[in-house]
Amino acid sequence: MSRNTPFAPLADAGAITDVAGLEVGHFSHPDGPTGCTVILAREGAVAGVDVRGAAPGTRETDLLAPGNFVQQVHAVLLAGGSAWGLAAADGVVAWLEERNVGLDVRYGTLPIVPAAVLFDLPSTGARVRPDAAAGRAACEAASAQAPAEGNVGAGTGALVGKLFGAAHAMKGGIGTASVTVGGVTVGALIACNALGDVVDPDTGAVIAGARTDDGLRLRDTRRALLAGEPPRPLLAGTNTTIGVVATDAVLTKVQANRLATVAHDGLARAINPVHTMSDGDTLFALATGRVPLGDAAPGMTVLSTMAAEAVARATVRAAWAARSIEGAEGLRFPGRADWAPQA
Repeated sequence: MSRNTPFAPLADAGAITDVAGLEVGHFSHPDGPTGCTVILAREGAVAGVDVRGAAPGTRETDLLAPGNFVQQVHAVLLAGGSAWGLAAADGVVAWLEERNVGLDVRYGTLPIVPAAVLFDLPSTGARVRPDAAAGRAACEAASAQAPAEGNVGAGTGALVGKLFGAAHAMKGGIGTASVTVGGVTVGALIACNALGDVVDPDTGAVIAGARTDDGLRLRDTRRALLAGEPPRPLLAGTNTTIGVVATDAVLTKVQANRLATVAHDGLARAINPVHTMSDGDTLFALATGRVPLGDAAPGMTVLSTMAAEAVARATVRAAWAARSIEGAEGLRFPGRADWAPQA
């Protein structure tokens, strides 16, 4: 792909499940646009995390710090429902415990399941939210096949482009991609519920985001803000992009945390603005260790570049795959999969 060639909307870009040792399952709530997504690592994966948004909703992130005891996790949960959605992690823990997957703590097997949530209540109106049963259902649906994208799982109720009010927002979603260099694969799975617009990182063109007052065109949030157009008052934490970047390389916990940090570069390329006071942007990193980092394998500099690229591509795919929905309070949120801006 040349420097100035835009991403093909839904061309095959690989998936996080190209990383050996991972499975992904979605649960989309039948009673409203919300859901959750689980990334299973049944054999354990070295993990790290980096929280960049100012209003995160998370679980078990402190234990991923390099100096803390636990070295591996057994799943990561991404969910809608704001803080209520963290309850879905209980279902993942129970499902894994029943299969004897987890950390041996002498008195039982304890699955380690970090989680992050996004705020999708403009879509659901808080009528429904993921719970323990939802987390369990996502585990039951998990497989090593490429996961569905768009309005599924944690992306079911996601929106983008809310700086000028929810009435002008568009549908977000969930997307996945992978990059392979030198026999090592890095994949990403991103649930994009950004306050800002999703942009093509190669051309700068806005893909989905805030629309003009007539709803027919893309406003271009960056240019509108720089031109002095004031944003609407916002409630902190009402947005958030969450996801997982993973590799089959052997990494230490320190390296996994670094991979999570540099993966945010991919969000910065594909979302504008990003990491705001009203976002809880959080990325987890997983290393399944199936491919040793030998002399011929890519080192951390290349892995970091791969991680940012996979995250950017997955974010773009989340926007391109999103379909229109009817949200709370009579609002309709167009998805880029079935909407095109007027010239």
